Amino acid sequence: MINHAKYPGRLVAILLITSQLQAQESLLLGGGFQLGASVFLRDSQIGAYNIPQYDYELYGAESWFDLNASYAGFTGGLRFDVFHQSNLLNPVSSYTAHGIGRWYLRKEIDQLELEAGYLYDQIGSGVIYRAYEERAQLLDNALIGVSARYQLGNDWFVKAFTGKQKNLFETYNSVIKGIHLSGYFSPSDTSSWSISPGFGFVNRSFGEEIVQQLTTILSDYETTDQFSPYYNVNAFTFYNTLNWKNFNWYVEAAFKPADIYYDPAAVRTLPKGQTALGKLVSGKGSVLYTSMGYAGGQLGITAEVKRTEGMIFRAEPFLGLNRGLIGYIPPMARLNAYRLNGYYYPATQFLDEMAYQIDVKYGIGDHWNFSFNTSEIRDADFDVNHYSEYHFECIYKQPGSWQLTAGLQRQVFDQALYYGKTGEPVVKTWTPFAEWLYRFNRKTSLRIESQYMYNREDIGSWVFVAAELGLAPHWLFECSDMYNTLATKGRENIHYPALGMAYTRGANRFSLRYVKQIEGIVCSGGICRLEPAFSGFRASINSTF
Repeated sequence: MINHAKYPGRLVAILLITSQLQAQESLLLGGGFQLGASVFLRDSQIGAYNIPQYDYELYGAESWFDLNASYAGFTGGLRFDVFHQSNLLNPVSSYTAHGIGRWYLRKEIDQLELEAGYLYDQIGSGVIYRAYEERAQLLDNALIGVSARYQLGNDWFVKAFTGKQKNLFETYNSVIKGIHLSGYFSPSDTSSWSISPGFGFVNRSFGEEIVQQLTTILSDYETTDQFSPYYNVNAFTFYNTLNWKNFNWYVEAAFKPADIYYDPAAVRTLPKGQTALGKLVSGKGSVLYTSMGYAGGQLGITAEVKRTEGMIFRAEPFLGLNRGLIGYIPPMARLNAYRLNGYYYPATQFLDEMAYQIDVKYGIGDHWNFSFNTSEIRDADFDVNHYSEYHFECIYKQPGSWQLTAGLQRQVFDQALYYGKTGEPVVKTWTPFAEWLYRFNRKTSLRIESQYMYNREDIGSWVFVAAELGLAPHWLFECSDMYNTLATKGRENIHYPALGMAYTRGANRFSLRYVKQIEGIVCSGGICRLEPAFSGFRASINSTF
């Protein structure tokens, strides 16, 4: 041990060097914590029963703890995930596990950026590749691998990656590789137009085990349905954004020359000339997507068109629902925030879809705003209408005092396609809605919303009313009720109340709610799944640091 009292000059030099290094290479830490917990109260009247949480577990929770750091030109992070008797993975089952949900390390060396670990990224709009996380449905399609990004001048870059897609705390049995080139060009800094073109390529290679499973399954098919399985599948995409004055135009064309996937609508030949629906197929896939927008003055217009054929792209061919998706196809319907307006939402169809959407917004002075949205989804041949929506909304603002929103929605929804209810009629709804927001002062506000859904099919007609009292900057109180005013056959007229409060302090938010919730489809970005009815308490904690 050095006696610093004997060598005061050495001690001063060490302290000076240490302070300089700390100034140049300071350690920065940040992160966040998220917890969701539920207490399940059995209620057979609404269908909240016959799953482990209601029958004997009574409690479920999921949490994520993130820690991010940067030091000496390095950036990294770690996330710890915990699931205890959670129904987030499967709404009718229980899942308990814990482990490292993500780690990553990133370093920039001149024009080169290197990254390893659990990677999130996308190519273009994500049609052939999108690695992302959606905690509300426990979707985490991170790529566990490495990537390298090289900056080609100021406006262009090329990026390559390789890895395996995450499957909870494991990985799927395939390897995903890709490369994409993106850039920007404008004739001059003062030019009225510019383009942002790009190209992407992705390859997926099955593991030996998957190919052997495919061989075994296909060998049981009749000769007319058999084909030889293969290891590699490629996907390509070309995209570009054109900006000219107040206009912008995005276009993307993506395709797969061939892929192996399960098609539930494909006709399979059985012995003795019989047939059945559903089989493994080898087929091509493509997506054509474009959107155009204009924004000038108080007018904004957006139009989108999309055509999809056979573009299901998964890490493994035997996966279903939302698992193992490598690509992401943009949805083509309005995301409605109100409870009844958002009850029916069309899940993106990967195999057969032709859709368009138009959104128009217009403002008059400081008080009035109008918007109109319409969308329609058909099969790729444009023969059968699966979904259509017309949505009109008007907002009147009295600055600093109150705001009134009112509108009307019309929906036509093919529940046979989206819900799998074969033989059931198409749902047709009319849903008027209104919301009033009043500010008593800078800290106190009251929001009241109401919707009525006229519906003769499926779940019948409903009314929903909610009130929310805000006491800034800490408290928020809410209560609501949803009631079946016209129950269809086999249903009852039941109230679905909810009471809740939230407390915010700095970067921390705590909430507690009592909820009765009807069975329905929950969607996020066009990815949907069935959620059973819920009865009980829900608590959450969200914190950042």
